[in-house]
Amino acid sequence: MGPGYDRERLIDLLKRQALRTGTFTLASGRTSPYYVDGRRVTLSAAGAALIGAAVLEQLDDLPGVSAVGGLTLGADPIVGATLALAGARGRDELHGFLVRKEAKGHGTGHLVEGPLEPGMTVVIVDDVATTGGSSLKAATAVEALGCTVARVIAVLDRLEGAAAALAAQGLDFRALVTIRDLGVEPLLPHAELDVDPLPPLPGP
Repeated sequence: MGPGYDRERLIDLLKRQALRTGTFTLASGRTSPYYVDGRRVTLSAAGAALIGAAVLEQLDDLPGVSAVGGLTLGADPIVGATLALAGARGRDELHGFLVRKEAKGHGTGHLVEGPLEPGMTVVIVDDVATTGGSSLKAATAVEALGCTVARVIAVLDRLEGAAAALAAQGLDFRALVTIRDLGVEPLLPHAELDVDPLPPLPGP
């Protein structure tokens, strides 16, 4: 990638600030000998600057994209960093959105927060991709509003099936770095275990 994004520096930040070893129970219920706490980097000034620049550069070949967002909480600081940098670079046309884990029970009752309109093309972002479930949930929510998902971008891919799960739904998946870049071998992908499949995305 071009100026503004230093991949090796991002890898170093993730190694020093986000990677933890031990015994951890993941959201999927699996036990892992390591954990990557992405928010320790996405919520740092250095990490936000690097990741915001990387996401903007990922949009260079997607001129029709008008919004970036994803499932709270992983996407929240990435969206903020990307929009702040976009504004500083004169890309005022870019918007953001956040997908709640469930629709709020008061006010508008929205599941998706932000200025999305039917027909918009968007990019989904997340900090750490494992099975791809968070990004698929976000994609399902915005497609239900009539938007098109052009790409899914994760800061780090744990290499446990997210790429395959997203590709199976026709989604273009990119990761800024993978767990192997941090010197760690991934666990077996969920696809090789006895797990329930993710639900399909809705049709057009």
